[in-house]
Amino acid sequence: MGVIVYMADIFGSALLDFQSGNYSEDIKTYSSLDEEDHIPVPYLFRNFDEMPTLEQHALELAHGRVLDVGCGAGSHALYLQNKGIQTVALDVSKGAIEVCRSRGVETTVNADIIEFSDGTFDTILLLMNGIGLAGTLVNLDMFLSHLKSLLSPEGQILLDSSDIIYMFDQDEDGGYWIPDNGRYYGEVTFTLEYKGEKGTPFPWLYLDFGTLQNACSANNLDCSLVSEGNHYDYLAKLTLQK
Repeated sequence: MGVIVYMADIFGSALLDFQSGNYSEDIKTYSSLDEEDHIPVPYLFRNFDEMPTLEQHALELAHGRVLDVGCGAGSHALYLQNKGIQTVALDVSKGAIEVCRSRGVETTVNADIIEFSDGTFDTILLLMNGIGLAGTLVNLDMFLSHLKSLLSPEGQILLDSSDIIYMFDQDEDGGYWIPDNGRYYGEVTFTLEYKGEKGTPFPWLYLDFGTLQNACSANNLDCSLVSEGNHYDYLAKLTLQK
């Protein structure tokens, strides 16, 4: 899919700097929807009490053998591991995996999720909008199909995402002005920058819950709404249809 090559350069460098005590700036983000923003690097090292409610809820629901996709600095994996839950932390970024290991994560995999096929899992976590790794709506079927191949018969996929419709202008009748460019409005292109180095632009996908439900139905997955956040975000649970 080629959507997450950037992480080894940008996220990995930033995480390694923070872990080694060389934190001096955050990751800058540029997107096709808004102006420059940033990702606070210390936030990627947060503990359970500092996590958003949706993340906390997902971690409380995790059980069995867990795959933490896009694990970053390993904060979710460490929490589960400390609870005695067998967790595999996976990230395409070599730097992220190095940080996970130095923080004490016992089982790590440096790979693209699409190329990973090591057994099945009772819980697959896609937190911090991990479904965005699909990149585009057209890739979503392939992405979900691959996740299904990693799921045990009674397993669950827990993911959070956001409906970014709020980022578009609204008219007096309540409708939204969405560009008629033939693309789903939740498809965003990002570029990251850290210490003057910019990564390659990459696609990222934000999904409204209805679109996620339709995609799951087309892939023989049940999709249920677990909880909603304060700002168009939600936690969903995906399971195999019986």
